[in-house]
Amino acid sequence: MSVWLQITDTAGAVLVFLGAAICLLGVVGMLKLPDVLSRSHAATKPQTLGLLLVLAGVALRLRGGMDFATLALIGFFQLMTSPVASHLVARSAYRTGQIERGELLFDDLDAQLTEPGQEAGKRPEPDSRPERD
Repeated sequence: MSVWLQITDTAGAVLVFLGAAICLLGVVGMLKLPDVLSRSHAATKPQTLGLLLVLAGVALRLRGGMDFATLALIGFFQLMTSPVASHLVARSAYRTGQIERGELLFDDLDAQLTEPGQEAGKRPEPDSRPERD
């Protein structure tokens, strides 16, 4: 076995270990963080970075063209789906009133969701709307 193969195998093992450790930290964050927005952050950022590091480590170990293409597709779809899913979860949590608005630094969505004639920041709660017959 040549020296370069040993170096790439070692680098691949280190990347896989780092990626797994970052994913583990993301899981701990999802369990320990207090609110929806913090948990959605912990569910996407470390998980995506951890998976990309694991994929890079596996690519260094496999060294095949078809393997690399498959791993690149996995990484691409992870980057496309995870942030979008987290955004949708956070937006639905905001709309259903599960987010403390006083803790937000910026609330750009409030101006978009406020109905004309209402003061911004004083939207009716979802449960207080009149029911339709």
